[in-house]
Amino acid sequence: MRLSILFYGIEIQFTGLFPGGFLMIFRQLFDDVSSTYTYLLADEDRKEALLIDPVFSQSKRDLALVEELGLTLALVADTHAHADHITAAWLLKQKTGCKIASAKAIGAEHVDVSLDDGQEFGVPGVTLRAISTPGHTDGCMSYVLSDQSMVFTGDALLIRGCGRSDFQQGSAHKLFQSITKKLFVLPDVCRVYPAHDYHGRTQSSIGEEKAFNARVGGGANETDFVEYMKAMKLPHPKKIDEAVPANLRSGCPEDGKLPAEPDWADIRLTYAGVPEIGEEWLEHHLDEVTVLDVRLDEERKDFPLTEALVDLQIPLDELRSRVAEVPKNKPVVALCRSGRRSAMAVNILKENGFEKVASLSRGLMEISRN
Repeated sequence: MRLSILFYGIEIQFTGLFPGGFLMIFRQLFDDVSSTYTYLLADEDRKEALLIDPVFSQSKRDLALVEELGLTLALVADTHAHADHITAAWLLKQKTGCKIASAKAIGAEHVDVSLDDGQEFGVPGVTLRAISTPGHTDGCMSYVLSDQSMVFTGDALLIRGCGRSDFQQGSAHKLFQSITKKLFVLPDVCRVYPAHDYHGRTQSSIGEEKAFNARVGGGANETDFVEYMKAMKLPHPKKIDEAVPANLRSGCPEDGKLPAEPDWADIRLTYAGVPEIGEEWLEHHLDEVTVLDVRLDEERKDFPLTEALVDLQIPLDELRSRVAEVPKNKPVVALCRSGRRSAMAVNILKENGFEKVASLSRGLMEISRN
């Protein structure tokens, strides 16, 4: 099993042999604006992926990761109609043709798979069972992996906490029953992956939450829980008036239009967040852009053909002090040997007010192959 854990919840990822003998790709992704976790699951052999709780503003990141891992996005599933962010479900469906799954109780538009309690769904090699866990909202679902090794609890059960129950058909009584009768009956070793965490915690387990959850663990009864929840008096979610109506449309904007994309080039955003263009596009649009070479002077002799390609040469370590030399009348394409230094050049140019800027994907290494 390959395992990678980054501190403070930015990402957990691993590929490993799971109970039942299959290899699963798993990524835990984080949106720091809404403190939302998005989960990517795929069978390593079959390469069809599903996303749980994708965020509209993070759709480019998620699509870049799917592409870089060589996967096809086949399904997106929301655990509930979120009040703090807009789902990317509709947008991802438009981009990839994937299907959308969510609870039938929500009644959201554009849904292809309306889930009932106990219903199985997923992608080839990855099967989930939907568990109705109302209380935060009536339409809350938790999704447990078929071998019960992982459960995605949405806002029903959080790490050492739970979702609030004071709006959107919330009920502390229902939530207590959902957690104690639906989730706490899962194996103690079942790993818990919530929709949110506000303290950098990435995962827990059913056994941990039964013992230590501050609201519902440690032998708390329904009265303990309900009185705790009544006393919380939380502020109204800032984005609820925008998010909930949008999420009842599966994230589709009111005008039904896709967000505007860069119109000056065929831009591909990498998972690292770098806007890139390909060698073929550059070849056909050389007169429309300024090509900036950020290699060292002595490297130019290794690739003399770039003399006809490059408009301006500024080594990367001099770019900040010489950025005024870069013209702003055209978009800028930065290049280097491998595309790594040019990615940093893009960041420097953006810091200095350049909006239409991209890195040449894989740099001169790609051109030398052709």
